[in-house]
Amino acid sequence: MLLRVRVTLPDRPGTLGQVARTLGVSGADIVQVVVLERLGGRAVDDFTVVWPGAARVERLLAGLAAIPGVRVDGVWRAIGAPTTTGQDAELLAQVAANPADGLATLVDAVPGLLAAEWAVAAVVPVDWASRTGGGGATVGHASWRTPVPPRLPEVTPLRARSMTMADGGHFAIAPFGRAGLVLVVCREHSAALTPATFHSTEVDRLAQLVRASAVILGDRLDLVGTPPVSATQ
Repeated sequence: MLLRVRVTLPDRPGTLGQVARTLGVSGADIVQVVVLERLGGRAVDDFTVVWPGAARVERLLAGLAAIPGVRVDGVWRAIGAPTTTGQDAELLAQVAANPADGLATLVDAVPGLLAAEWAVAAVVPVDWASRTGGGGATVGHASWRTPVPPRLPEVTPLRARSMTMADGGHFAIAPFGRAGLVLVVCREHSAALTPATFHSTEVDRLAQLVRASAVILGDRLDLVGTPPVSATQ
């Protein structure tokens, strides 16, 4: 299976090589490395690796923890192949080519791009600010791995950000800027694997995809979650 391993490490020569060697000795086959951040002498890197399904992740974690200055921020299952920013443009082209299904295309594709389990386009009532207890978001469209019913975080006020629930589940949130729509992406916590929070670069990537899709889809977004008009008595 594919795993995503997020590591914070000293940004100095040789440390990245130590991490790569440790991953290989533990049984992981590295297929992609993405640098998320370099700041203050530290770096945050995402490794996508092929991991033997029968192997225990504890061996991998122990090996990385033995490297001085290295911290493992998360290990979780990655859905689909490693991704690049070029896939963002391809996704937006698909949304533009078939705008009638554009929102569904976006929601279904985003979990794979961000190594997440599921995503939903949530609809927040226009009067959310005056409601007791928050916005009361409902689901306009859900990706195929979404639990029923999905456990949504409090998405209001509507701004792009990451959130972590008490049970360890991580969310990235990005509003469309119209019709009370917000895209919610989730990484679920499990007994075997502990995902990392959504990094600020991932939240920015999600927000850019959502903003571009909002421009492409325009007024079609106003129809999402609109209740059917009932017949008059």
